[in-house]
Amino acid sequence: MNVYDSARMADVLRPLGYGPVDRAEDADMIILNTCHIRERAAEKVFSELGRLRLIREARQAEGRDTLLAVAGCVAQAEGEEILARAPYVDLILGPQTYHRLPEMVARVARAGRTIIDTDFPVETKFDFLPEDAAPQTEGNLTAFLTIQEGCDKFCSFCVVPYTRGAETSRPVPSIMTEASRLVESGVREITLLGQNVNAFHGLDGEKTVTLAGLAERLGTIPGLQRIRYTTSHPRDMDQSLIDAHRDNPLLMPFLHLPVQSGSDRILKAMNRNHTADEYRDIIRDLRKVRPDIALSSDFIVGHPGESDDDFEATLQLIRDVTFASAYSFKYSPRPGTPAAGQAFQVDEDVKDKRLAVLQALLREQQDAFNASLLGTTQDILVTGTGRKTGQLNGRSPYLQPVHFEGDPALIGKIVKVQITKQFTNSLGGIQSKETAAF
Repeated sequence: MNVYDSARMADVLRPLGYGPVDRAEDADMIILNTCHIRERAAEKVFSELGRLRLIREARQAEGRDTLLAVAGCVAQAEGEEILARAPYVDLILGPQTYHRLPEMVARVARAGRTIIDTDFPVETKFDFLPEDAAPQTEGNLTAFLTIQEGCDKFCSFCVVPYTRGAETSRPVPSIMTEASRLVESGVREITLLGQNVNAFHGLDGEKTVTLAGLAERLGTIPGLQRIRYTTSHPRDMDQSLIDAHRDNPLLMPFLHLPVQSGSDRILKAMNRNHTADEYRDIIRDLRKVRPDIALSSDFIVGHPGESDDDFEATLQLIRDVTFASAYSFKYSPRPGTPAAGQAFQVDEDVKDKRLAVLQALLREQQDAFNASLLGTTQDILVTGTGRKTGQLNGRSPYLQPVHFEGDPALIGKIVKVQITKQFTNSLGGIQSKETAAF
């Protein structure tokens, strides 16, 4: 979502004469768009600000001004801390207010002091973003599109409800307009974004549309060939969305569905409001309608109170479900969240050991999934040229990078590729001669 937001910031700043540059040293304005999910990510902000301060001072010595801004969730949660530790920052803005960037830039010039804008505005930012510029996309073949923001789940470990606010969904016509512009510009695959994207309930006139309904509408856009969505919550995985994976040919057979833990006791402590078996039931129902679907998930080890038995329950869930990929982390206390103040915090060395065991199991499953594709023929969206002469890069239905030899004229097309090689994080293959590209 930060990739999407950053592109839209560039859009709103463009009328002021700003455009992207490759190096901070060449920038008249530098924006750090930040994430607050993990402690390490937040601390990186202050480290980076120290580096950028030196760049700014060097430019000032040459008579060149540089505006320095911090945007996103760290700005939302720790605006006063940023001001205290880095008073040289000019702008501090939350993820819901970046549509007001032009106004903030003007205010900084007038006020000569730091401007902080981290309120949750009554108006939605999407109503004020320019419609004549779509987010810039690498290769212009794949794009992110935010359709939902915020979260009402209040998991004990998570800052999102406090930094992104309550769940809100964009109106369907607004999404369709932006998606159509993206496809007209050459995009062939769109990933729909939201903190709880499958809780989408956007209005189309007076009718409320679910994520399944939105995906069906998007499927009518000529030229759009693939739809993905992330991130989902098990509680919002309803039957209509499960059935959409069977009925909508544009929905890719790959789903990121975070579970966090396989222990019912820890799931309750996390305020997830589902059990491990309910998660297993969702996966069973998905595989019933779409046997080739592959799963990804999020796991947290070392949540306060997690015992050896709780951790073993997580390992068992992983063995039962099997995942094509996953993201796994040590529990990181986030200020203001319920879990941060709980007793029975798990020792760091225990977290380290558990994370190593869990990641080894997940790596084993990822390798096994990749190996299961050897000898199969997959539809690959060709996204560009590879590092080797004559090599093309592509993306499988399961989001894996795939490399094969082919004509650069195939870029932007979906071609049949027989998978012949397995690497750590990618696949290799040869183009099938049986079918033409489309």
